[in-house]
Amino acid sequence: MFDTAWSLANPVLGVDACKSGWIGIRLGQDVTAHFARHVADLVAETEPAIVAIDIPIGFPERGRRAADVEARKLLGSRWSSVFLTPVRTALTEPTHERASAVNRELAGEGMSMQAFGLFPKIREVDAWCRTAPCRVVEPHPELTFRQMAGEPLPDSKKTWAGLEHRRGLLADQSIHLPADLGEAGRQAAPDDVLDAAAVAWTAARVASGTALSLPDAPAEFDDFPVAIWR
Repeated sequence: MFDTAWSLANPVLGVDACKSGWIGIRLGQDVTAHFARHVADLVAETEPAIVAIDIPIGFPERGRRAADVEARKLLGSRWSSVFLTPVRTALTEPTHERASAVNRELAGEGMSMQAFGLFPKIREVDAWCRTAPCRVVEPHPELTFRQMAGEPLPDSKKTWAGLEHRRGLLADQSIHLPADLGEAGRQAAPDDVLDAAAVAWTAARVASGTALSLPDAPAEFDDFPVAIWR
């Protein structure tokens, strides 16, 4: 369960990208939603002890990250929701064609236009997290919801059934999202809000020492251990 007594003194923040910036769900004295154009501003506003942000943190020089491979295995039929992290060199390329070619050369596969479209946010987090004022971890919402449910979820978060299932899982953890989320509710899609709330729960688990990582013992490093938390 979400430990509200712990959270009073040690707020945490779950963050997900949305079309116009970043959506954050803060677990503290209560559950609050926040929006900012830049992740650094979101964290400065909310002052969390730990941030869990749904974006790749740590990049391979070649091949795939073990964290991504293990996450896909654990999610079963939901494997496609795991973003296969590009090699670091690809992030410096200005076009999808060039980035995909570099990734194909060093990782054995290209990348979608959708993945390339995330590059600005990936670069933003990559630069920010190295000087962040608090601990920053990488979660994955579908892994987090799987952890809550004990099994992969049957329905996509884009469906009504999937959305309601995820809201119920959050409520079971005492994370009740208010109807009025202010600017965050106007800027973020419903699934962005749910994902941010889910990874806020992961942040709380990291803080309490109950979170699990993929891999169990990270062996890859990119200035810090590369792992996905849940």
